[in-house]
Amino acid sequence: MATTIYNSQIIYLFDGTELEIIPLKIKYLREFMLEFNNIKNTKNDDEAISVLVECVRICMKQYYPKISVSVKDIEDNVNMPTIYKILDISAGIRINKKSQEPVKDQAIDSSQTWETLDLAKLESEVFLLGIWKDYQELETSLSMPELMATLEISRELDYTEKKFLAAIQGVDLDKESGSSKGQKEWEDMKARVFSKGKTSDSNDVLALQGVNAQKAGFGIGMGLDYEDLTK
Repeated sequence: MATTIYNSQIIYLFDGTELEIIPLKIKYLREFMLEFNNIKNTKNDDEAISVLVECVRICMKQYYPKISVSVKDIEDNVNMPTIYKILDISAGIRINKKSQEPVKDQAIDSSQTWETLDLAKLESEVFLLGIWKDYQELETSLSMPELMATLEISRELDYTEKKFLAAIQGVDLDKESGSSKGQKEWEDMKARVFSKGKTSDSNDVLALQGVNAQKAGFGIGMGLDYEDLTK
């Protein structure tokens, strides 16, 4: 069965230009989240939408630099429904235009923050693979779903090798290391990342996205979706 690391979506500019939207690379996601934090200080929907439009301008540095110079470039090329699609795929910011909830509240509720995520540590572990010449190149190359997928397979391969070598010596590494607890912590962290901060429980349905969805054979955005009934 074919699997994917992340979802993508095709959007169209007013002039018919076709763009494929995928999760932002970490380099641009950093700038995006810095701007997005300003939404907490907005007083109404108009101000909140202005922040989101600026966030989309930052997105265009990756997708279509030609229209990333100013907010006017965004306003001249895409409508609000398209802006909401870009926010959803690029950074997991979900806005339901039919909802009565203020745009600010919807955006904040759906956003993923890095407050409890040690991104520097995760990047350092992946950097040891020796593929990138520096961290800037790494952040330009990988999105968060790609980083997590790379880190997971790296850890799995490393542990499999250690387990094999230990078995030759007659040692049950799983039993000796108590790996089940560490594995649960890792799965819970992935749940937090892939659910955009909505859950830290790997058993929660919201965790069935990205790499977690691949293992289960399905997931949100891969044949299973959900509706937030609290809104």
